[in-house]
Amino acid sequence: MSTAAGRERSRWRQPRVWVVTLAALLAMAVTAALGCWQLDRARQKLDREAEITRQMALPVLDGAALLAMADPAQVLHRGAVLRGTWVPRATVFLANRALRGRAGFHVVTPLRLSGSDATVLVVRGWAPRDAQDRTRVPPVPTPAGEVQVSGRLAPPPSRLFELGEEEPGPIRQNIAIEPFARETGLALLDVSLLQTSEADDGLRREWPRVAADVHKHHGYAFQWFGLCALVGLLYVWFQFIQPRRVRRAR
Repeated sequence: MSTAAGRERSRWRQPRVWVVTLAALLAMAVTAALGCWQLDRARQKLDREAEITRQMALPVLDGAALLAMADPAQVLHRGAVLRGTWVPRATVFLANRALRGRAGFHVVTPLRLSGSDATVLVVRGWAPRDAQDRTRVPPVPTPAGEVQVSGRLAPPPSRLFELGEEEPGPIRQNIAIEPFARETGLALLDVSLLQTSEADDGLRREWPRVAADVHKHHGYAFQWFGLCALVGLLYVWFQFIQPRRVRRAR
């Protein structure tokens, strides 16, 4: 027993053993931290989904209530019924917006709220793109006079990656609120409206429900924690169990 204990103490004096030990501890710490980070990402998405659900359950806003909100974040994801007049000269066709695998546009037209100069970008719906002439935009009827539009308030239209600066014109990749406001002379609010009310304009309105996809984060967390456990098991096996098995076999 004393000889075995001496060999064990001698083995732990070797630099290689301590290098392996530190490497194993570092690997376990990193993989465990990555697993916790994935769980935290899942929690953040669930909290965001719960907040969106709470917002959607609040009373529907009208134009006056929307203008009374000082912070645009207070109105995001709430329902709204807005009255105003379209500004068809500023209609924009956002390119590379697919629907059910088909290439097309999101048609965006500003709506000037009744009794105010404030204007909201309304994402009116989706229209297919002409595969033969990519510079052609589909005809979208836009009624004159006061209209009522229902929908869900959202952040300004999502931005897609683009090379270089956005060229002016009806077909664009993105809309940035401040530059577009300067270009059009409109007093744009820092929100948009995803239209859900029906209209005789030929556009399709299929807005995906905002939902938290946390399954992938749980899967990644399981993989990282599994790798952490594997490193620990391999360390115990090769540093403690295997050396004892070798000594007993001699």
